[in-house]
Amino acid sequence: MTDAGVLEQIGLRAGEPVRFRRGDARRWVLGRIAGISADGSITLHDIAQGAARSLQPDRLEVRRPGSRGRLTWQNVGVVANTWEQLSLW
Repeated sequence: MTDAGVLEQIGLRAGEPVRFRRGDARRWVLGRIAGISADGSITLHDIAQGAARSLQPDRLEVRRPGSRGRLTWQNVGVVANTWEQLSLW
């Protein structure tokens, strides 16, 4: 299966904006999803420096509609679980 197919299965898309924190930094860094690694980490490129990184899904957030329809940042782990549960129905 391709990277795009695996990302789609967990509710993500290549090129989608994400945010993450570097180490103990307090500020969020914006990036874009590039693919998925063999170990399950998500490969992304940060927008400011263009550096490639592979981070665990629970360290990333993506924008999704909240309970009132407004886009909010949500943890990728939560998005993936929701996506997986919805596909069961």
